[in-house]
Amino acid sequence: MMEAFDPDGIEPAVFVVGERHPALDEPWRAYRRARLIHVSDGVLTVRTEASRWVVPPARALWLVANTLHCLHARRPVRFYSLYVERVASSAEPAADAVPSRFPPLPAQTGALIPDTLTQALLAAAADFPLDRPFDEPAHRLLQVLLDRVAILPGAPLGLNWPRDPRAQRIAEVLGENPAQSLILEELAAAAGVTARTAARLFARETGQTFGQWRQQLRLLAALEHLGAGESVTQVALGVGYSDVSSFIAVFREAFGETPARYFR
Repeated sequence: MMEAFDPDGIEPAVFVVGERHPALDEPWRAYRRARLIHVSDGVLTVRTEASRWVVPPARALWLVANTLHCLHARRPVRFYSLYVERVASSAEPAADAVPSRFPPLPAQTGALIPDTLTQALLAAAADFPLDRPFDEPAHRLLQVLLDRVAILPGAPLGLNWPRDPRAQRIAEVLGENPAQSLILEELAAAAGVTARTAARLFARETGQTFGQWRQQLRLLAALEHLGAGESVTQVALGVGYSDVSSFIAVFREAFGETPARYFR
């Protein structure tokens, strides 16, 4: 486990740091640089003010600059963080930046799927010492890394969180217990709102119907539990499915793999 440090106090504009923790419960933070968090082992949960993300091994989350976020892991986790303050164009060279001719880096926060080359580059860049200027080979490696990040495909690992207090009350109840069997009418009544209003709030603030949102919440909770080593049957029942076959089918449709194969 590495000691806490402040990325905003590091001089290079682009750098990578590796971290390993037996468990993790970081406070809310925001940095001036964009941040790519790639998980190599374990499962990391990332919360922002607007969303919740679950990042399993071989997946990553891109956070745009100045995004307030916090990290959580129930079990041991290892990840690499790529910090990108800015990349100079040929018209504005800077000694500590990597010249760029690659497509723009992601403009929005979102989950990504790093390829094998990107993962290897992140691991290699994490060995660069941060207490002295990078040499030319390091700059070239970082250039290739940024080239790769710019074209990584997205992954459905996030969930928009409602901002309206009434919808938030419903979301928090389900977030604490995804297997909760109450229907929307019952959840809405407990939150002091009608079911019709609650449905409208979820559609407006999350971009999903309540049913779609609830299913995604359960799938993300399933990723956390599968990453902790629980069996497929345990996870299916634990997130609210009485039929394991139905859970497997929904999981495969969402993530392209069965739960048993996803973490291999």
